[in-house]
Amino acid sequence: MTRTICMKQWTVTALAGLLTGLAALLAAAQTTHAKTVKDLYPLLSDRFIKSATLTALEDDLILKTDTGIALTRSGMAQALEKQDPRLQDQLENNLIFLAEQEILTLILEDEVKKSGLADGKSVTQEQITAYLQSKVGDQTVSDKEAKTFYDENKEMVGGMPFDQVEDSIKKFLLENKQQTAVRTHIHDLGQRHQIRINEKWMDVQYKKMTDNPVDKARLSGKPSMVEFGADGCVPCDMMQPILDKLEKKFPDTLNIVFLHVRENQVLAGRYGIQSIPVQAFFDANGQEVFRHTGFYPEEAVTKQLKQMGVAQ
Repeated sequence: MTRTICMKQWTVTALAGLLTGLAALLAAAQTTHAKTVKDLYPLLSDRFIKSATLTALEDDLILKTDTGIALTRSGMAQALEKQDPRLQDQLENNLIFLAEQEILTLILEDEVKKSGLADGKSVTQEQITAYLQSKVGDQTVSDKEAKTFYDENKEMVGGMPFDQVEDSIKKFLLENKQQTAVRTHIHDLGQRHQIRINEKWMDVQYKKMTDNPVDKARLSGKPSMVEFGADGCVPCDMMQPILDKLEKKFPDTLNIVFLHVRENQVLAGRYGIQSIPVQAFFDANGQEVFRHTGFYPEEAVTKQLKQMGVAQ
């Protein structure tokens, strides 16, 4: 009897151990196969597709969602052909972002149809705009917000009196608030539709995408300051001596990059540049920590760099 009991206890213990081991293996497998874009590609951690799962897909599939939406290689080729011919070479190296736009458009079209705003099989851009506006809610800009922006960016408006530019500033700030609300909603859509991306395609395209001065700086392991500007822009020209001085002051501890937005329209678009100059600051991990629009005095730049731990 004792031997029988001992054998049964050993069997139960062994089975429990086996089940525990299998559960651990299953959990590990799930963790391994649940790699997301932001896990493996840090420069995409702020994009719409950041939470998308990387997985093995059929060769012709680039992206698909758990809600039945898909983007194929042939669909991507057609999307590229529709773009401005002058930008197609730049887009060839930024297909990740074109794919992101395409899958987002397909998702928005699906949402418009569900909302009842579409009165036919096809969805128009006007209907997508109306759908997004319905999700923005009421946004306002206070007099204080407008005055603060003016005080910090007088050079951006050519030194004109506040009362002459107040309405324009409020319109600019309101548009920024609305865009932020839209981005928040779009992020939620990405979570809801559960996007999956072809891991092989993604790996190839990420290497192409990062072959530019801005992304190389962000991947260098050093903090970076990137100036998005152009020739002939007065505040941009005013920034140039400051950039030159910083480059000499921090030769080993800081990347200074100037990107001509007219010559790099796709890259500028990737970074959401709508007016110039823009100074974007990235930490040693390549993550954006601060952004400023307009002329930025040397003292303010130095203060920001100090907060980032940049030293000579």
